[in-house]
Amino acid sequence: MGSLLNPYISFAGDARQALEFYQAVFGGELSLNTFGQFGQTGDGADQIMHGQLSTPSGYTLMASDTPPGMPYNPGDNITVSLSGDDDAELRGYWEKLSDGGTVTVPLEKQMWGAVFGACKDKFGINWMVNIGG
Repeated sequence: MGSLLNPYISFAGDARQALEFYQAVFGGELSLNTFGQFGQTGDGADQIMHGQLSTPSGYTLMASDTPPGMPYNPGDNITVSLSGDDDAELRGYWEKLSDGGTVTVPLEKQMWGAVFGACKDKFGINWMVNIGG
């Protein structure tokens, strides 16, 4: 696989319903993982930690519910996601995107097995980079 560039939308507890709606609109295969599948218990365990819709037209839409304790700000809830297997390529993008910006999650190995980082670039755009996994 090469690299993918796609939107990543955050929701306030209704990511499952939104992604099921988008699947009805665009068709395709929908995968959903809850916070509970990754060890969270109690409030929010059944909410979506990561959802992905891959359509027959080649579109990829990713989404999640905003984790408990994190602010949900409508209008500031779309992030651009870069993902793939080319470590050198994606690390290069990460270095350039985060330069002069703010790193919100350092680029490092995560519990789901991938190397992941998040930043806000110097223009205020939110980015996520996910390598492998």
